[in-house]
Amino acid sequence: MGRVTTEETGRGAGTAEMADTDAGPARITWFPATGTTKAARARTVLALGHGAGGGIEARDLRALAAVLPAHGVTVALVEQPWRVAGKRLAPAPKTLDTGWRGLWPALTAAGLPVVAGGRSAGARVACRTAAELGAHAVLALSFPLHPPGKPEKSRADELLGSGVPTLVVQGGHDPFGRPAEFPPGEYELAEVPYADHGFAVPKKAGPSQDEAMEILTGAVTGWLSALA
Repeated sequence: MGRVTTEETGRGAGTAEMADTDAGPARITWFPATGTTKAARARTVLALGHGAGGGIEARDLRALAAVLPAHGVTVALVEQPWRVAGKRLAPAPKTLDTGWRGLWPALTAAGLPVVAGGRSAGARVACRTAAELGAHAVLALSFPLHPPGKPEKSRADELLGSGVPTLVVQGGHDPFGRPAEFPPGEYELAEVPYADHGFAVPKKAGPSQDEAMEILTGAVTGWLSALA
């Protein structure tokens, strides 16, 4: 995997770990489990990759990093090499998968089960690589079932082929695929009403933004607890 260094990060309370991969240097920002009781001690690592249009500052990733450590889940927010290098456009899926594979030794170093996950493009990466890497499960946030307005270009095969227990959390108004568009399959699906692809919700309809994040984090917390 190459060199690994650790440094404090100014982006929240996490600790950043740099690692070399075959796709270039990548970064993991760790939010360790904080539970003091036996039931809340670290029992799982949840690794979350970002989308093709943003980084780990996404509201859903940050919400999970803030909530899950108290429930015995160490959260690892993964920044792909292209993002670390300051590039504006994501590379091809094959290169994204290469970067993710290169970080897997660091993600599994604690000897805990690792749930692979991410939002949008990061969810696709997690689904494509879960079985080969031995992921415990997959968390797919805002899975891009198809490009907006092009339902015929379905990516359902990636989701259905994860090979492990999978939870999809989808905005009710996501243009990349509304919950009702998802095909039957061996996965669970939780909806955040009125939310778009970034889980933003309109101010005058449905839940508030804080309530939307509570729906998301509650669904993920419950699902992870049932996996244990």
